[in-house]
Amino acid sequence: MTKKYAKMVVDKDFRIAEIDKRMFGSFIEHLGRAVYEGIYQPGHKSADKDGFRKDVMELVKELNVPIIRYPGGNFVSNYYWEDGVGPAEERPKRLELAWRSLETNEVGLNEFAKWSKLVGSDMMMAVNLGTRGVSDACNLLEYCNHKAGTKYSDLRIRHGYQEPHNIKTWCLGNEMDGPWQLGSKTPTEYGRIAYETAKAMKLIDPDIELVSCGSSSTGMKTFPEWEAVTLEHTYEHVDYVSLHQYFGNPDGDTPNFLAKSMETEHFIKTVISTCDYVKAKKRGKKDINLSFDEWNVWYHSHQADDNTMKREPWQKAPALLEDIYNFEDALVVGLMLITFMKHADRVKMACLAQLVNVIAPIMTQADGPAWKQTIYYPYLHASKYGRGIALQPVLYSTKHDTREYTDVYDVDSVAVYNEEAEEVTIFAVNRDIEESIEFTCDIRSFEGYGLIEHIVLTSDDLLASNSAVKQAVAPVTVNDTILDNGIVTANLKKASWNVIRLGKK
Repeated sequence: MTKKYAKMVVDKDFRIAEIDKRMFGSFIEHLGRAVYEGIYQPGHKSADKDGFRKDVMELVKELNVPIIRYPGGNFVSNYYWEDGVGPAEERPKRLELAWRSLETNEVGLNEFAKWSKLVGSDMMMAVNLGTRGVSDACNLLEYCNHKAGTKYSDLRIRHGYQEPHNIKTWCLGNEMDGPWQLGSKTPTEYGRIAYETAKAMKLIDPDIELVSCGSSSTGMKTFPEWEAVTLEHTYEHVDYVSLHQYFGNPDGDTPNFLAKSMETEHFIKTVISTCDYVKAKKRGKKDINLSFDEWNVWYHSHQADDNTMKREPWQKAPALLEDIYNFEDALVVGLMLITFMKHADRVKMACLAQLVNVIAPIMTQADGPAWKQTIYYPYLHASKYGRGIALQPVLYSTKHDTREYTDVYDVDSVAVYNEEAEEVTIFAVNRDIEESIEFTCDIRSFEGYGLIEHIVLTSDDLLASNSAVKQAVAPVTVNDTILDNGIVTANLKKASWNVIRLGKK
């Protein structure tokens, strides 16, 4: 049997691109307990004067989330933003059709903008192109970004917000290719309304960035024709196309589950190719970049969610999509983050979906604490140490096959160079669930660097999960990694997430 190994070469001149900090964004939708009992719960012992949970805010701030997508998601395709502004006592309650819940509109645009500032995040705002259209998107943009002297900017001022929110990034609808979406459209129908909306919005504020809806998944029958057709309409006015991807392991096949990030790689490469085809066809000069604005593991809660929405609809903030993540889920999240960083030249934004309670790294108890799920940690490490220049890894690793994938690298890895801090961070996942693997990395181009630390997330139980009372899965620092003559040698424990930090002496 061939001994398993992984070796990598990184060089400061092997640059992919500067990583846009928005690659480590997230997402809050008016869904389940994400808003109510998540970020907002008046009466909770940690709540501030506006009803925001300070314990949640502290966990979000620790993640240093640069941008948060809002208010959906499927929710946005039948959302009337006007319902969520103005005096709270005058706001209507609505039947929320995407998740068959009751939306009270206690929290709306202005409250979320205020909360975003408190946690140090920008907003990525989505407009309703399902049941609404061009004029409503323009009204919303005017309300948010225009200084004063017009109907909607003055309305914002009357609501107590003198200064505009100056939201830079806007999504032109959500998953409009999906038959589950209210107001779903054919590629041509969406291309036309997205073009007209984008054109009008950029007349109001030429400095905004716009995201055109891409395919909801690689499994859609229209993928990637959807991107080709819609971008032929929107190319001149949009800056990004969206990608959404969720993975699960309902069959309990861990090796196959850990190989699914190869599907992320395929998705990214195919969308880039399609964007570049449209650019060539248009004789264009700009690249359309990628906004991977929904991604995560999502499958644990499907049955419970179906039962709630069918049998007990129209509840306020029901417990929906409350996946309790295990250790192998954290490895998949880490592998997806590595894949994004490898494509930093085109993947400029990504939003872990979602942030609190709903398929989230942070969970809350209604009258109790907030706590960290297993997936919190790779997200934290990538956000904290993944700022800088992504370096093209020259990676050699033994491989294996799974039920659906062939030639799966036992180890996947990428390195990030932070020039300002004079640090290099190597992110690596050992996919092998049986054996530790010796990993070597040649960093001789970084002369005078030393080892800072090697952080590991691992567990003997692949299905171990965290709770409000026990952090069964949490990172530790190991002391057996060495750096000698420019070669890092590390033992990557079986089924592990690794963060190896190096810095100038």
